Amino acid sequence: MASPISNKKETSAIMHRQKFEGHTNWVWGAIHLPGGQRIITCSGDGSLRVWNTKSGKQIGEDWRDGDSQVWSIALSPDGKKVVSGSEDGAVRLWDIDTCKVITKWTGHTDGVGSVCWSRDGRRVLSGSNHGTARQWEVESGETIENILASIKTGHESVYAVVYSPDMTLIATGGWARDVDVDEYSIKIWDAKTGKLVATLKGHTNDVLCLAWTKDGKSLISGSVDCSIRTWNTAKWKQTAVLDEHTSVVHAIAISPNDRILATVSRDKAAQLWNLDNGQPISSPIQHADGVSCVSFSAGGKRLATGCMDNNAYIWDVAAILREAGLDDLLLDPKVNATRPPIQVRPPVNRVPQGFFDGVPPSHSSVRIRPSTPPVTTFIGRLFGHSPSIAQDTSPSSPLDRVRNLLKQHRQSGESIELQGRSPAIVEVPYAKGKRRNACARENRKRPLPLKNPTAGISHPPKPNVANPSSQPQAAASSSSAAPVIGNATTTTGTTPTHSRPNIMIRQARLWTRFWLLICCTSTEYTDGHH
Repeated sequence: MASPISNKKETSAIMHRQKFEGHTNWVWGAIHLPGGQRIITCSGDGSLRVWNTKSGKQIGEDWRDGDSQVWSIALSPDGKKVVSGSEDGAVRLWDIDTCKVITKWTGHTDGVGSVCWSRDGRRVLSGSNHGTARQWEVESGETIENILASIKTGHESVYAVVYSPDMTLIATGGWARDVDVDEYSIKIWDAKTGKLVATLKGHTNDVLCLAWTKDGKSLISGSVDCSIRTWNTAKWKQTAVLDEHTSVVHAIAISPNDRILATVSRDKAAQLWNLDNGQPISSPIQHADGVSCVSFSAGGKRLATGCMDNNAYIWDVAAILREAGLDDLLLDPKVNATRPPIQVRPPVNRVPQGFFDGVPPSHSSVRIRPSTPPVTTFIGRLFGHSPSIAQDTSPSSPLDRVRNLLKQHRQSGESIELQGRSPAIVEVPYAKGKRRNACARENRKRPLPLKNPTAGISHPPKPNVANPSSQPQAAASSSSAAPVIGNATTTTGTTPTHSRPNIMIRQARLWTRFWLLICCTSTEYTDGHH
């Protein structure tokens, strides 16, 4: 009976985006070139070839320098050069524009199965089948013998070499001839001195591939034992084992944002992994034969693979993630974490905060208290110049309704502009059941503008503002405090505790007082409540 993994692979429906045919032997390397329109491959047929990713056709002639098989290639950080390792033990530096060899290093005595660039592009690292690793100076074209001799790794063959992101360490992996578990290990070396720093044990067979995350915190390895293992580089401890493959793991690659791992195996499959949780993404990507190499495009949205069927392929990573509902794995979490949060600006309140604080919800009254006892005689009511007795307004009074309307606007967040004019206030007894202006037939005087028209717009109004000198004042009034709206009252010599808009009480005209007197002494208002 087939295993569940085998059944899952047989039902895979992921299709390649492009296929590149032309090599006459296994494709051992496939990498993306700058611009996203080309890839370059190397093969056991001894050639390097450049391909158009849109048409799938080869661009130009084969790149060749002898007939030796080319086992590995790597692109320089600036995207202008390619380094290759060959069966003849030579390490070659190629110019992409001219398609020619710039430099050829011949220090190894056996085939070179792995090459790697330093992050600054100044050095090349290579691993050989005779068990050594060497560094090469790109500018001078010489091996760095003056810094350190070639590293004798202890591996019978070095299949994988890689620099750490900070270029201070080198990791190597390879094959052991005898059954010594130590020789299946990964070894960490000081890049400057060549001394052994750490030995990572866990694999039970040859280590064929290595990759370091860009932050340098994790090292990932693939082996003939069919497993992929992750290692913590701070403590050099194994942190996870990924064992989805059923045969030799030939190559691995990490996406540019360090969130996706791609692995390829002789089991004819490529597998994507979510590095956030260590879980496989979608079903395996099936090939016609064993898969020997893999690489991501610069943006991580395309995957290039090389196959033992002599062909290379391009796969749409973005489409695979979209189908799996994992589009966010293409995003860079560091960028999202540093992005400042969107700040929501509070609504602009044209009426100052606290304008209606202290006003009971059910009812309120406006009391304007004079500094001296009110004049209650006939002559005083007709000609007097002192403020009137405090007037209570019921919840249904016009002033109460206006205040409620303002309160509703404030709760809804709408802007309320104070127009800069105060209405003339005339005390008119409220006749229940009758028209409100039944007794008020005065000729109202045009209101004067506020002393500071902008006071109620952007700043709370000042509590103490004297009335304009052009208006007559009550002789007995000694307080300079302005009257206050709401339940707060003003007494002689006391300053109000809450900021309220300024109110100016205008003296009613002679005829106004006359008609008020007639109306207020009529028999209609003898119920003792008006």
